[in-house]
Amino acid sequence: MSESAPVKPKASDSQTGSKIRPVITKSEIEAVVILGRKIWNQHYVPIIGQGQVDYMLEKFQSISALNDQIENQKYYYFMIFNNLELTGYIGLQDQEDTLFLSKIYLTDEVRGKGIGKMAVDFCVDFARKNSFSRIELTVNKNNVVAITAYQKIGFKKINAIVTDIGGGYVMDDYVFEMIVDH
Repeated sequence: MSESAPVKPKASDSQTGSKIRPVITKSEIEAVVILGRKIWNQHYVPIIGQGQVDYMLEKFQSISALNDQIENQKYYYFMIFNNLELTGYIGLQDQEDTLFLSKIYLTDEVRGKGIGKMAVDFCVDFARKNSFSRIELTVNKNNVVAITAYQKIGFKKINAIVTDIGGGYVMDDYVFEMIVDH
């Protein structure tokens, strides 16, 4: 991708009442961090345990972590609203010709209502408009619901990796990719 500012597609879905918009302000970053804590505690404690959830929230989802990702690691964050309520967020990272879908999180209340598909469609549109050839993501091997959803949408499993993240924890993930048609 070029060094210029990315083209951000507009996303809204009149059927779900959902909208996606970029995270720009300090208060929006704070709102994403607060929502991240809610979502991670709802969804990931049964998969990886409370200790690892707490560790990962601090290491990857804190205000300082998001600021660093945005300022130094080519990340773009977007908030997902459903009927004007913040119900999820997306974190994308520019990795040259690959768009890394680092984070796509929704609250329990809106899962299964088409909002996740709308969010992935937004990511595909972002990739197309910014000349990425593929989208890649990692997902915990025990996150069966997400794995099934990604496969249904068109992602293909290409690898399995174990990443030491410090603190005595690892991320035990599958790597999925989607080739972006232009």
